Amino acid sequence: MNFAALVGLAATLPYFDLPTLVQAFDDRRESTRVQLSRWIAQGKVLPLRRGVYTLGDIYRRAPLTPAFLANQLYRPSYLSGVWALSFHGLIPDAVVWLTSVTTRGPRRFDNAFGTFDYRHVKPDGFFGYEQVPQTGGLILVASPEKALADDWHLSRGEWTPARLVEMRYQQTDLIDADRLRASVRRFNSPRLIRAAERWIAYVAHEAAAGEPGTVTL
Repeated sequence: MNFAALVGLAATLPYFDLPTLVQAFDDRRESTRVQLSRWIAQGKVLPLRRGVYTLGDIYRRAPLTPAFLANQLYRPSYLSGVWALSFHGLIPDAVVWLTSVTTRGPRRFDNAFGTFDYRHVKPDGFFGYEQVPQTGGLILVASPEKALADDWHLSRGEWTPARLVEMRYQQTDLIDADRLRASVRRFNSPRLIRAAERWIAYVAHEAAAGEPGTVTL
């Protein structure tokens, strides 16, 4: 396998894996791995996770975004937590650390596209995501309500009114209170149910006061 042949095969692919190359070029796995290591050192190939790669930007014609990649590197998974809250505009901060939830074991990958953090949830907690179009294809992202529920679930400790205020939530009209309650109940967690009720009270307090404030429950 030479680099021109690799470009001919992979230029239109967002990513590729080692077994695909071994099969396509009928080369030994170890010699293919050594050649990939050389191209990685030259910046021609970018490693994404063990055994998964993409061509460098000047050689790849397929679009590849961090959000799309997050769905692909470890499946099944969908983007959630703080990243999804930022995506929906529920918090003011731009978030580059891509948090996803999965029914598999927790994993983390660091590559040229960012940090990809996969957090475990039980199968009963794997719900509430939607397909959203983005450059390069559809991505799976938690709904606004599920993003809140997942963030509370994945974060340790009690979600007190003061802690909720510190998050500086915005565009709270995107959240449907009934859907939020339904989401947290499926976790069967009193801690999350308390968080949801405090959040709903916090939003009602803001609406009545016309400005952020601390809710006392």
